[in-house]
Amino acid sequence: MAHIQLQNITKSFGNHFALKGLNLEIEDGEFFVLLGETGAGKTTTLRLIAGLEKPSEGQIFIDGTDVGDWGAAERDVALVLQQYSLYPRYTVRENLEFPLKSKIRRVPDAEIKERVTRVARTLRIEHLLERKTDRLSGGEMQRVSIGRAIVRKPRVFLMDEPLSALDAKLREALRTELKNLQMGLGATFLFVTHDQIEAMSMGDKIGVLNHGNLVQTGTPYEIYNNPLNTFVARAVGSPPMNLLEGRLVSGRAVIAPASFELPYNGAARPSGADGRPLVFGIRPEDIVLEAGAPVEAKVHDVENHGVEKIVTLRVGDHLLHATAPARIELAMEQDVRFGWNPGKVALFDQASGVSLRHAG
Repeated sequence: MAHIQLQNITKSFGNHFALKGLNLEIEDGEFFVLLGETGAGKTTTLRLIAGLEKPSEGQIFIDGTDVGDWGAAERDVALVLQQYSLYPRYTVRENLEFPLKSKIRRVPDAEIKERVTRVARTLRIEHLLERKTDRLSGGEMQRVSIGRAIVRKPRVFLMDEPLSALDAKLREALRTELKNLQMGLGATFLFVTHDQIEAMSMGDKIGVLNHGNLVQTGTPYEIYNNPLNTFVARAVGSPPMNLLEGRLVSGRAVIAPASFELPYNGAARPSGADGRPLVFGIRPEDIVLEAGAPVEAKVHDVENHGVEKIVTLRVGDHLLHATAPARIELAMEQDVRFGWNPGKVALFDQASGVSLRHAG
C-alpha cells in the first residue's frame, strides 16, 4: 500500500484557485476522508494524486518518492467515481477482467480468474458475473465499479463521492461494506464527500476543505468535539452545533441580557475571554430541557427521528436545536425551559471565528 504526502500544493485554473498551499499527509493503510462542499477542491485533490492534473505549485509524494513527472498509469492508483464508468456491453466478469489485461500490467489468465473470483465473493456479486452491466441496479453497478478497482491491487484507492447517487438505505449498507473492505485489505483509501455522516462514520481521519484551504485535520472525535473554528463546527454534526453570539459577564454567557443568559463556569476558560465578543458553540445533545432550567423558550419545531426528537427552540430572535428523548411530549409553541452542559461549550472569537482553545 502507500503513504501519500502533498506539500504546499496550489492548483489554479486561469484566475481561479482550486487549491491554495495545501499540505496533506495520509498514512499507509489509513481511511482518510476529505470533507467539503461543492467547489471546495476535493475532486481536484483526487485528480492531482491520480496524475490526471499537474499542480501549479508544490510536490506530491507516494511512499516518499516525488511523482510529479509520473503519469497516471505509473502511479498505480485506482479511481472510483460517482459515475460507474463500466462498459455496458460487457458482462460483470469482463468488466472485472479488463484492468488485468492492459499492456502495461498483463496478468496471467489463471491469476485473472482467481482474482475475479475472490473480488466477486468479497463484494457478493458472484451471481452477477455473467450479466451485462446495463442490466444492473445502481448499487450493483457501484459494487462492480469498486470491484474493478480492487482487482488491480493498486497502491492507493481514490474515491470521488462513490455513494452519492445511491438511495439512503443502500448508501448506509455500502458505507459499512467499504469500511470493512478497507480494513480487510489494509489499503490506503482517500474518500471525498460532501456528506458529513459518511465522513464521520467511515474515516480514520477527516480533512475539512473550504475553498481550496485545508481548515482542520483530525479524527472524527477531534473534529466533532474540538472544531478549530465556526466553519468546522457547522460542517460536522447533524443537526450542526448551535452558534450563539454573546459575551461572558461574571461567569454567565449573555446572549440577550435578562432573557437569554446561561451559567458558564468554564473550568478551562481562556484568559481574556471575559467581556469580548464571542460565539458560544453547543451541540444539540448538550442542551437539556427541564423544569426550572435558566432560560424560557417556545417550541418552534419538532422532528421525530424515532429514538429521539430534534427540537427547535425559539428565544426572542434566536433559534437553536436540542435533542430530546422520543417519549417526551412536545407541542408547537409550547413553553419550555432549558439549560446547557457548560463543560461542553466551545468558545470562538466573534471576529475571526477561531476557537479560543486553538487560538495563539
